[in-house]
Amino acid sequence: MESQRTFLLIGLMLVSFLLFQEWDNDYNKPKVDPSATTQTLQANSPESDDYIPSSSDSEFPASATLAKRSVIEITTDVFKVKIDTKGGDIVETDLLQYEETKGSDTPYMLLGQLDGGKQYFSQSGLIGLNGPDGSANGRPTYSTEQKSYTLTGDELRVPLQFTDSNGVSFTKTYVFKKGQYDVGLEYKINNTTSAPLQVQLYTQIKRTVQEKGSMVDQNYLGAAYGTDEEKYEKYSFSDMADKNLNKSTQGGYVAFIQHYFVSAWVPMQDQSNTLYSLITKSNAAIIGAKDPAVNIQAGSEQILTATYYMGPKESDILEAIHPDLDLTVDYGWLFFISQPLFVLLKWLHSILGNWGVAIIAITIIVKSLMYPLTKAQYTSMAKMRALQPKMAALKEKFGDDRQKFGQATMEMYKKEKVNPMGGCFPILLQMPIFLALFYVFLESTELRHAEFIFWLTDLSAKDPYYVLPILFGASMFVTQKLQPMTVTDPMQQKMMTFMPVIFSVFFLWFPSGLVLYWLVSNLISIVQMLIIYRGMEKKGIKVRG
Repeated sequence: MESQRTFLLIGLMLVSFLLFQEWDNDYNKPKVDPSATTQTLQANSPESDDYIPSSSDSEFPASATLAKRSVIEITTDVFKVKIDTKGGDIVETDLLQYEETKGSDTPYMLLGQLDGGKQYFSQSGLIGLNGPDGSANGRPTYSTEQKSYTLTGDELRVPLQFTDSNGVSFTKTYVFKKGQYDVGLEYKINNTTSAPLQVQLYTQIKRTVQEKGSMVDQNYLGAAYGTDEEKYEKYSFSDMADKNLNKSTQGGYVAFIQHYFVSAWVPMQDQSNTLYSLITKSNAAIIGAKDPAVNIQAGSEQILTATYYMGPKESDILEAIHPDLDLTVDYGWLFFISQPLFVLLKWLHSILGNWGVAIIAITIIVKSLMYPLTKAQYTSMAKMRALQPKMAALKEKFGDDRQKFGQATMEMYKKEKVNPMGGCFPILLQMPIFLALFYVFLESTELRHAEFIFWLTDLSAKDPYYVLPILFGASMFVTQKLQPMTVTDPMQQKMMTFMPVIFSVFFLWFPSGLVLYWLVSNLISIVQMLIIYRGMEKKGIKVRG
């Protein structure tokens, strides 16, 4: 049993390390994959239907070129947005309610020309037989009445005007609302000609290809999509390089996901849309949605709409935009445990007003609910320790005859009514809950830059003075001393002795919120252990030597 218990501890250490790898991936700049710069458009893309601009504007504009273009600036209570009049694309978005780094005056840049030459844009346009974005002249240049707009009421409409050579009027309007991270897109096409028109709305997101920085997919950076059959599917940069996405669906959505934030296009849900992806020659990864073609009769007009979200990964807000968009808050395969735990965590925060205190409270609640399992675990371990003298006698009696020794051991377990796996099953049952809490702490935007007390001013960052990791190591050492250890193998004894040190080293760079959770969990375990052992000793069961 002890060897299995040691294996479980090593497994937990490995899981902790992998989780750290994922957190570290989001706090360090990933490298651009140089091999991707030579890639061309995938051969299996639907070339017969020009669903992206076919001119050089389908690539990322160079920084110098973009700087010379006419840009409209929009300011709301949550955004500072820049829209390029060439194509009417959103080329930069600052989130005013989120700091770039803790304590800085610089808002977090979600879209735009990011560090290291990486670029992240949102694009939309009209293609098809008469779409201005699919013409040989390149994408249209829009005109506006103002160069800057500021939201002063509940809604701000920013219209962009373009009239083609045939006199057809296109009005591309962005609709911003107070306190909201979703932006409405309205395309009004006024066909003043004597012939019918056909256009198609496309909405897409472009981001520089970035290589994967770790061995697992938590804190995912890449694309995702949802269809009427697949509610949430990741589509990584490597997936795009292998094969273009090309799916038809009723409704659906496309998104780019990163730690804490997401941008997503949600087309009209009452129609059949095509979701697509590709990687361009300029190393741009694209995921987008294409509406069905629309015929506009002569002398009539048509309005096409879509919604673009660019902001924090907050489940309630995302679900209101699309019923499956909240799945981009990715808790992994333990989502069915993580989601209710996060709801509980938010509720505790609404009462306590401090995320650190809420973490302590939810840890107490979870540990209290799992107390019966904890009691079964430590009771079984204590009983196993009490049998050690008899076990040693059997080993001396049967020597190297493993078969007889095993049979005698099982008979002894049966006679003493002891389950040798009784200390392992409770650990296995508790592990998914502990890991689910890990995912909650890693994925929750609310914990980004959240303050606790004194020196702990950011629960999403490491403890600057390493106080929590050291206290955690000390608590783990105390836990080991209290446990009825039965390990006799010298190698296992050394491993168990150094386990607190190893964990403390790993936890030096962990987000302080995670370390706080583990520290409190250990302290509660110590209290529970003392209560359990005291009760057993009163019954005459020897717990410790």
